[in-house]
Amino acid sequence: MPTRPFEFTARSGLRLAGRLEVPAVNVRGWAIFAHCFACGKDSHAAVRIGRRLADAGIGVLRFDFTGLGGSEGDFEPAEKGRDVADLLDAAAAMAVQGMAPSLLVGHSLGGSAALAAAGSLPMVAAVATIGAPFDISRMSADGDAVSIEDKAFTVGRHLAEELRLQDQGRRIAELGRPLLLLHSPTDRVVPVASATRIYLSAQNPKSFIALDGADHLLTREKDAEFAADMIATWAGRYLRMAPADAASPYDAEASETGVGKFQLAMRAGKAHFLADEPAEVGGMGSGATPYNLLSAALAACTTMTLRLYAARKNWPVRHIHTFVKHHKTGQGDRPDTFSRRIEVTGEVDAAQLEELQQVAERCPVHRTLEAGSQFNLPEVELSPEQD
Repeated sequence: MPTRPFEFTARSGLRLAGRLEVPAVNVRGWAIFAHCFACGKDSHAAVRIGRRLADAGIGVLRFDFTGLGGSEGDFEPAEKGRDVADLLDAAAAMAVQGMAPSLLVGHSLGGSAALAAAGSLPMVAAVATIGAPFDISRMSADGDAVSIEDKAFTVGRHLAEELRLQDQGRRIAELGRPLLLLHSPTDRVVPVASATRIYLSAQNPKSFIALDGADHLLTREKDAEFAADMIATWAGRYLRMAPADAASPYDAEASETGVGKFQLAMRAGKAHFLADEPAEVGGMGSGATPYNLLSAALAACTTMTLRLYAARKNWPVRHIHTFVKHHKTGQGDRPDTFSRRIEVTGEVDAAQLEELQQVAERCPVHRTLEAGSQFNLPEVELSPEQD
C-alpha cells in the first residue's frame, strides 16, 4: 500500500510531521495512531500496525507529537494537554482533506492521550489502546522520567503532572465509545493490572485481548501484526465500513495515491497492487507500467489456456512458464509488437509442443489484441469529494 507524507499545523503554530498509510483501494475508514512517547511515528510498532490496518482497508495517520521526531517544538509543553491538543489538531487536518478519523488507536501513553481526546471528537466511533497505563503513577518512574524497557525517558513535568492528577476513571467511564484494550500479561513497563482498571472503569461495549508473550513496545513483528489484525476485525463492527472486497461493476480501477508523479493504487478483480512509471520518465519505479500490465494479461491468459488444453488432452505437462515482451516498431497501422517465449516442463514430444504453440495463438487475450477493440466514450464526471 502507498505511504505518503502528511504534515499539518497545530494550534500552536508548529508544524507536525506525519505519515499517511493509504489503503490500495476500497478505503473503509480512517484512523489516527498515537505512538508510545518513548517512540515516534516511525517506531516498529507504529509502522507495522499502520501498514497492517491499511492492508485491511483502514487508512492510518501516524504522526510525531510536538517536539518529537520530525515535528517542531519542545516536547515539554508550556501548557498542559499538548499531547491531546496534537491529536485534536491531527483529526481536524484529516477532516479538512476528507479523511475524518473514525478510529483512534493509542500505544502506551499514546493510549492515555487517545482516551482523553476521544470525548472531543464526535466523528470518532471507537477507541483501541495497546499497553496503556491507567495512570502514570503505575509506571516505573523517577521524578519525570518514565522507564520504558529499562531506558529512562523524560515525558515532561507538565504532562507527568497532568496524567497523575486527572480523574482517569471518570474520563474512561464517560468515554461513550466502544473500547478495545490490548495488553500483554507479561508487560514489564505497564502491568496488565492497568488494563483491568481501565476495563472496570469503562462502560459497555468493551473488549480485552491478551497479547500473550509480547513486550511493551511490540518489538516482534508478529505481535504488532496480531494486534493490528484484532483491531481491524473489532473495528469493523462499529465503523459502518464497506466490505474490503465490495462488489464493483468494473473489472479494474486506478486511483492516484498522491505519492510521486505517476503512482497509482490499482485493483484488478480482488487483487490490489501499485502501478507506476520508471524513474527515467519521471516515475518512481514502484509498480508495473501500463504496458507491463498489458503484457501480463497476455502471459497469464496464454499460460492458463495451455494448462486447460494440456489437462483436456491428459498430457504430462508439469509446469508452464510464459514470457512476454512488448515493443513499438513505429511502422504501419499496427506499431505494437508482442513477443512470447513459452517454457514447458514435462514428458511431451515435438508434435505436442507444436500443437501447444498453435493453441497459444488462440488464447482469448491474444485474439483480443490481434483483432483490436471498440471503445465506448469515456465518462468523465466530477466526484462530490473533489468539490
